[in-house]
Amino acid sequence: MNGNMHNLDYGVVGNSRTAALISAKGNVEWFCLPDFDSPSVFAKIIDERKGGSFDIIVPDDYDIRQGYIDHTNVLVTVYDSPESGCFEIIDFMPRYKTGDDTDYYIPSELYRLVRLKRGRPSFRVRYDPRLNYAKGTIRHKSGPEYVKTCLDGDSEDTIYLYSSIPFDRILQSEEIVLERDAFFLVSYNQKVIKIDLERVWLEYERTKLYWLNWSNRSKKFTLFNDSIERSMLVLKLMSYQRTGAVLAALTTSIPEVIGGVRNWDYRYCWLRDASMSIETLINTGHRGAAKQFMRFIMNILRSKSDKFQIMYGIHYQREIREIELPYLSGYKGSRPVRIGNAAYSQTQNDTYGYLMNVIYEYYMYFRGSLDEIEDMFEVVKHIGRIVMAEWRNPDSGIWEIRNRKDQFVFSKVMCWVALDRASKISRMFHKDSYAERYGNEAEIIKKDVSENGWKEDMQSFSQTYANSDLDASLLLMEKYGFIAADDPRYVKTVNAIYEKLHYKGLMFRYNNHDDFGIPSSAFTICTFWMVRGLYVTGRKAEALGLFNQMLTYSNHLGLFSEDLDFDTKEQLGNFPQAYSHLALIDTALMFSEEIKTSSFIRP
Repeated sequence: MNGNMHNLDYGVVGNSRTAALISAKGNVEWFCLPDFDSPSVFAKIIDERKGGSFDIIVPDDYDIRQGYIDHTNVLVTVYDSPESGCFEIIDFMPRYKTGDDTDYYIPSELYRLVRLKRGRPSFRVRYDPRLNYAKGTIRHKSGPEYVKTCLDGDSEDTIYLYSSIPFDRILQSEEIVLERDAFFLVSYNQKVIKIDLERVWLEYERTKLYWLNWSNRSKKFTLFNDSIERSMLVLKLMSYQRTGAVLAALTTSIPEVIGGVRNWDYRYCWLRDASMSIETLINTGHRGAAKQFMRFIMNILRSKSDKFQIMYGIHYQREIREIELPYLSGYKGSRPVRIGNAAYSQTQNDTYGYLMNVIYEYYMYFRGSLDEIEDMFEVVKHIGRIVMAEWRNPDSGIWEIRNRKDQFVFSKVMCWVALDRASKISRMFHKDSYAERYGNEAEIIKKDVSENGWKEDMQSFSQTYANSDLDASLLLMEKYGFIAADDPRYVKTVNAIYEKLHYKGLMFRYNNHDDFGIPSSAFTICTFWMVRGLYVTGRKAEALGLFNQMLTYSNHLGLFSEDLDFDTKEQLGNFPQAYSHLALIDTALMFSEEIKTSSFIRP
């Protein structure tokens, strides 16, 4: 775990329905209800003054430290005063099985269990929800069982606060001297069962046990196991239980650069990011998420003629209208704050490669029932048709360049991956005519990339057919089998990208102009890709050194956002980022070996 502070110093708790970001001081500063993509209830992270938060305020003599209960997504913040005493806040969202493998209890609610450790510590509460992205005025109505909060003029949009502490002391932010354990519960729904301390402890124990069991089913590794496990827990938390969608990140509008305008909403399911996340979970022993994601893929196709989009809402939505919220000041003043994402309408041909690769791995691990196999083979043929028709056309590329399409080399490579895997899948089912058709077209793509993507004067593959710029995505050509690690062209490409895009220990994704100028922050996943590129081309000591250095740039809980500042190493971009964590896992696995003996985690 990294002890340095890198600004996005948040812990994350969630239950695969929604999630909350909790600051290093134990304040809830981002929380959407009832789902990941719903309007925020607390949004201080994107507006310090208006956003709203749920704060625990202690006197200055308290030392505050924070950590996860090992092997879980349960977060503990400890407040310790030499004079007054010590208490801790245990934050969690209930998640546990209630029946067979498909039945889970995942309510839209956050528990804050206050546990007395020593003495008579004191604190105050600032309970300041701001519903619907802090738009409008809120009203509190206290009753005997709960505080009901709604927007003025909209009594239907409500949340409920339950607590063992008198509500007037909470709402008036009065000092609370802790003499016994206590609790808070923020719930989207009015509870139909009695909420008391006994019930809260029961929910806590059930949730903790669920995560312990989930982690215990994970493969264990000889090196970096703690970092791998934390990243896996994050990826699991970001899988939406109800549809199988996998979120790119939990937040919106955390900028790539402070004061910049590259501020996007990532609370959606990009097929690229999701496919890579599922591939990673399969490789670490969690196949249930893969089954769920395949169900998501089936459900977004309403007919054989439907085209894939690059991204969808977590409830299968195809249209994700992007709007700005001008009344919010943004993260550290970085406007605009956006909700929705217009990138859903882009063409990104690389998406098909990731998706077909994970379908191929799915077939390798699960045979499924006959109807499932046949349904999935229809998806394979559908993607094959699209790629064969579209691969020659320009697209927006992996980095979602707005307002410009081009012949991106990496998009062509991933089209080759799509058809190569489609050919392999077809052979699995003895569909030789399909296998031959896809395989032949894949070879045409490979020849086209070799002729147009390799630039002799650069001694490297280039970003597009027409330019001479470098792009970190080209590092993945080897990972997906397009080119061998010892092919001189790949070795030279790795060397060229390292020389041109490696800067102050981190990586640019590219450093040429795009529609917003020249990128000025490091894209976290690209540094992990470079670690792999160095490793597979024989520069193993450099690769390990770079990887170990990267781990020190996580926040205090081992979590990563999308970007890093080159100079300060401050975390930037949406948080936590699935892309970053899946790359961390994949990279760590290169250096490690699976521990074959079964392990047992003691609760």
